[in-house]
Amino acid sequence: DDYIKECKLDNHSVAMKLVVETLVSDEVGCIGSVDEIEAIGHRVVHGGPFFTESVLVTDEVMSVLEKCNSYAPLHTPAHIMGIKGCKAAMPNTPEVLVFDTAFHQTMAPEAYMYGLSYDMYEKHGIRRYGAHGTSHRYVAGEMIKLLGGKADGTKIVTCHIGNGSSITAVKDGKCVDTSMGFTPADGLCMGTRSGQIDPCALIHIARNENMTYDQMDAFINKKSGIQGLTGISSDMRDIDDAYEAGVQIAIEGRDLYYNRVRSFVGAYAAEMGGLDLVVFTGGVGENSDDLREYVCKDMEFLGLEFDYEANKGVRGQSKVLSTPNSRVKAVVAETNEELVIATDTFNIVSNLNKKV
Repeated sequence: DDYIKECKLDNHSVAMKLVVETLVSDEVGCIGSVDEIEAIGHRVVHGGPFFTESVLVTDEVMSVLEKCNSYAPLHTPAHIMGIKGCKAAMPNTPEVLVFDTAFHQTMAPEAYMYGLSYDMYEKHGIRRYGAHGTSHRYVAGEMIKLLGGKADGTKIVTCHIGNGSSITAVKDGKCVDTSMGFTPADGLCMGTRSGQIDPCALIHIARNENMTYDQMDAFINKKSGIQGLTGISSDMRDIDDAYEAGVQIAIEGRDLYYNRVRSFVGAYAAEMGGLDLVVFTGGVGENSDDLREYVCKDMEFLGLEFDYEANKGVRGQSKVLSTPNSRVKAVVAETNEELVIATDTFNIVSNLNKKV
């Protein structure tokens, strides 16, 4: 049964202390002692140009992590508070940072650079970093198993579609391109984020609406996307209901949302020189048979024969959605970001113990 306790939490240290007390409590606890917690894994949204893989938390690492504040100002400060809260509650327990951007660090410059003056890259690190790396990494690994277990030669497009969405081209088991950019606002149209847009359109809006930088930031990240476009909701279930009711702006908005996904799948197939498999995951990807049908219909020219009947009603489960004769597979798969975080944490701490 669920255990719910409402209380005032002044900071992350107090919150983590309460978590630990709950874990070891006689009433609802699941462990006998805090000593049974051998390591703590943290998901961190943005590693900037500094972190290309998961790392053990040290004073030096925390100092560098502070530099990531400007890359994800809504996330990194909260990450740091959480990490410090865990350290205060369990000072002798090793902590590991697992970065959402790390999986995308294998991209070549032609994929991650922007067409801006090079000094913007040198001075401010302006480049494509991507996001949802733990999800893309997990489902890509599972799909490689489905294709025979060898990463070499495989060409996979992973579609993590939810309130925040991104698509990644995975060739030979490594990311070669991804839709999110310097921040998670780039790429696909999302719940409240605009996705790709002519940057000069934003300048035009800011001038004519007299927006400050902070107002424009909120406009792009919190007042745009499918919610801003339709004026209905950021939840695709609400958009689906309005779509079925014949609301015109919901029809146009959902088609736009779906079409952006389809466009990236086609672009990445071209970039990789072919396609073996396209996989859908995330809240919308796993639960919307309409999205999957829209993206995969009429894809026979790529070698994908979609099984429309197999796709109907599939929600929250893993299943092959292409026909047995299809050269390219279409799959819906449950993601497991927590397992990626736990695995990296276990491996790093195990190696640490071996050295000791």
